[in-house]
Amino acid sequence: MIRIGVVQVLLLVVFAAAPQARAQQAGTVSGRVTDSQTGLPLPGASVIFARERGIVTDGDGTYTLNLDPGSYSITFRYVGYRPQVRQLQVIAGSPVRLDVSLEPEVTEMEQVVVSASRYEQRLSELTVSVSLIRPEALSAAHITDPKVLMNRLSGVEVLDGQASVRGGSGYSYGAGSRVLALVDGLPIMSPDAGGIRWRSLPLENVSQIEVIKGASSVLYGSSALNGVIHFRSAAATEAGETKFFAETGIFDKPRQRDWVWWERPRIQTAASFSHLKRYGNTEVGVGTHMLADNGYRRLNDERLGRVNLRLRHHNRQVSGLSYGMNFNGGINHKRDFILWENAWDGALKQDPSTEAELHARFFYIDPFISLAREGRFTHDLRMRLQGSWNRFPVTTQNDSDTRSLFSEYQAWYAIGEGLSLNTGMMYYLSQIRSAFYGDHEGRNAAVYAQADADLLERFKLVAGFRLEYSALDGISDKVVPLFRFGLNYRIGEFTFMRGSIGQGYRFPSVAEKHASTTLGAVRIFPSPDLLPEKGWNSEIGLKQGILTANWNGLVDLAFFYGQNKDLIEYVFGVYSDPATGGFDMGFKARNIEYSRVYGTEVEFRLTNTYGRFRNSIGGGYVYMYPAEYNPLTNKNTGTFLKFRRHHSARLSLGSGAGPFEAGLDLFVRSRILNIDDVFLNPLTRESILPGFYDYWQENNSGHFLADLSISYRLNQRYTLSLAVKNLTNTEYLGRPGDVQPHRNFSLRISGTF
Repeated sequence: MIRIGVVQVLLLVVFAAAPQARAQQAGTVSGRVTDSQTGLPLPGASVIFARERGIVTDGDGTYTLNLDPGSYSITFRYVGYRPQVRQLQVIAGSPVRLDVSLEPEVTEMEQVVVSASRYEQRLSELTVSVSLIRPEALSAAHITDPKVLMNRLSGVEVLDGQASVRGGSGYSYGAGSRVLALVDGLPIMSPDAGGIRWRSLPLENVSQIEVIKGASSVLYGSSALNGVIHFRSAAATEAGETKFFAETGIFDKPRQRDWVWWERPRIQTAASFSHLKRYGNTEVGVGTHMLADNGYRRLNDERLGRVNLRLRHHNRQVSGLSYGMNFNGGINHKRDFILWENAWDGALKQDPSTEAELHARFFYIDPFISLAREGRFTHDLRMRLQGSWNRFPVTTQNDSDTRSLFSEYQAWYAIGEGLSLNTGMMYYLSQIRSAFYGDHEGRNAAVYAQADADLLERFKLVAGFRLEYSALDGISDKVVPLFRFGLNYRIGEFTFMRGSIGQGYRFPSVAEKHASTTLGAVRIFPSPDLLPEKGWNSEIGLKQGILTANWNGLVDLAFFYGQNKDLIEYVFGVYSDPATGGFDMGFKARNIEYSRVYGTEVEFRLTNTYGRFRNSIGGGYVYMYPAEYNPLTNKNTGTFLKFRRHHSARLSLGSGAGPFEAGLDLFVRSRILNIDDVFLNPLTRESILPGFYDYWQENNSGHFLADLSISYRLNQRYTLSLAVKNLTNTEYLGRPGDVQPHRNFSLRISGTF
């Protein structure tokens, strides 16, 4: 049984009261922030005088600070301009005049991320490919499901809940993930199935989402074999912000009228509320989200309620010391879609034999404490206690409970001029009680370190290693060493070249090893002797900033190559039934693939102002060659990896003038190259998915999608918006038998205070 006494102790520390500082006579610092080229004022520029404390300039670019006597480093920031830091001494009763002129820069290049090396870096300085998603992308397109959001990103695809980055993963029937999901630096993975808990991800106060493309196990461990998706929460400010939205949507009819099974419109509704504000020395964030989706498919509906709380207190007595707690929890009632009835008039009707109603509850609690000295060091101790209860009212044999405790200590040091060290250790405990998987207990431990060096003015070098240990039910895996190397070279003012190579590792999930069940005509067998997956990934990339009189943005080009062995795939065959001792046909997880994926990706984003119009254009294209190879000859076998494609492209266009904003997103994906033979074999295909073979032969040709969004700002607080998803009403599949949503409309009212 997992002991949580250490968490209780830390929670007492979290809420310890901080002594109040003595009141002192303030000094005044005032000035004006302007554009260095035009001399025009910059209204809304940030003036930051302490960690996450500051104000913004007025309409004429002026500001005034009332500060206690002492030494300060004041940072001036404005979107599209290079930040400036000024040192000054504040004396009681003595006003100081400080005017600042900021220089324009390539905005996209200067965005800050933390996922690549686990500390803040500019996008241009990275040695790996990282894509960013800002919260504006969620609100404009009416996205409430993180899976839908990921599918809009270049090089990323989510098939029925399983994420793949640049073709590194396919579809493995809901078990295991080669992409790790994080919320504020901590994993949000299910201990049993090993998948991403998509619906528990709190989007209400997200500041940005960072996606690392490639093996990241050195810094993040198992499940980061193919990449990392990091959801970062926004920090509270003294000004504060409160947001809400309420929306309702309706599904149109599919192209094939024979598929229409409903008599009443299929409605979905959602609502969200969040508040984020700093009260004195304490940051407070609260949020809630509710969803009711009747579903466009029969026996496939969902109800969701989620709440979250974030508290961080900054100690006034000890500079840089902060501590707090995050909480997220919810209830989810749903019926997942497994198999269709048939391809003729039942593609949107679930086969009743696979219907499984789920009543789920989930939560996590994150106590943490941090000590930081800007430019010198940081120390972070954080934990995540996570629990879930899954109940199936009809199929009670699938009930399961999970508990887990993740703890990590991380330290970053600036050792000398241009040299820093990032090191840490983690320990993870999990407990599963399930009739579906059996009862299991797992342990995972690791130590890691990474050095970042600025060897020359333009040259950055990264080197790191990790020692990883895993055990399940007292059976230990060997300690695994992992390494990564990277470099970044600044060729010109806005031109950066990078290269990297890193190893990946993934321990099989409990579901892959021990799941045993029957879903309609599909039988799943346990596979307790599975081996861990291993691999490595490399890339060479070029990032070019663009800054002209009319355009601001970047273009990123990457060539990537990855190779893996002992990949786990579900294989259909005749297997021994451990329950009866006989033999039967079904799926079983097996280590069968030696694989490689190589290709190229280009991403771009440009912004422009033309008269009254604010314009943006962005997108990307990925070419992938996902193939099995023979380890003896090192040549491709001619067999493509399952559930992968060659081509994927995206183009986003946006424009606004005054209170109006409009956006158009276009997506193109080529056909799926290979699927399980059981869906194509004449002896088995009709018993699992009636009509699928003929449908697949006719429709597996790739697809084109278009999404449209239009919004009107009613006043400074309220916005009314309309979104049309799948504007062309395209008919397409995810995995076999999983018809994706046809055209649907949603209307949203949102507000910001």
